Amino acid sequence: MLTLAVASLSGGQGKTTATLFLGRKLAQLGYPTLLIDADPQHNLTTYLGLELKPNEPMLLEFIKQSVELQEAIYPVTGEDNLFLIPADDQLDGVVDYLASSGVGATLLKHRLEPLTSTFKVCVIDSPPQRSQICLTVLGAANSLIIPAEASLKGYGSLVRTLDLLKSMQNVRATQAQVLGVIPFRDRWIGNNQSTESRLAVEAMTEEVGKNLMLPSIRESERYKQAINRRQTLTDLGYSDLEYPFSLLIESLVQQLGEPSHV
Repeated sequence: MLTLAVASLSGGQGKTTATLFLGRKLAQLGYPTLLIDADPQHNLTTYLGLELKPNEPMLLEFIKQSVELQEAIYPVTGEDNLFLIPADDQLDGVVDYLASSGVGATLLKHRLEPLTSTFKVCVIDSPPQRSQICLTVLGAANSLIIPAEASLKGYGSLVRTLDLLKSMQNVRATQAQVLGVIPFRDRWIGNNQSTESRLAVEAMTEEVGKNLMLPSIRESERYKQAINRRQTLTDLGYSDLEYPFSLLIESLVQQLGEPSHV
């Protein structure tokens, strides 16, 4: 199972959007795909329309192993091959458990091991803070995707995320490598990119190199429409806006191999 962390250490960087679109595209291609909502704000769970009762297990119980692992995994309604381990605001309660475990950074990785023969790919929506939850998400990942707003704030988020990754790599707490950086909410007026966006993307490129930079996700209401309608951009007739994700998918398919029915 290929495990992708979608992480960026500021809010509003496009992590949930990237997780959602990547997960849906991979599932539509025929790969059994597990999404994990590791953000206590639980936007991914909300966007996927999963409504659970207070006593139903989520990521908190999955990590603590207080339930059988499969009890915390839910099929996404109307989405073949797509499954979710959801979250709610109670997920903050796992922080002390991870900190006291002695293996917090690798705990989620160990919990996912029994699922490696069930799912082909796992995509994790990480919280926007340098927290114990973020550490265990990066510790579970093989690859890291970093969305970063095309702004000074986004550039700072990228730098902090890379610093965290490097510090974890130095102590062998993760094997994750950066798969790609996606500039998010790139602002254009007609055919002209805003100065802030241009400078931010240039700075990001200098930071990671051209080979890791993906095309920008331009600022567009179409992404919100697709999320709210629970559709892909292609479903809405805007396949060109999926280009950054399409390039990522091409790279992932090379690692995953073709799904059996394709």
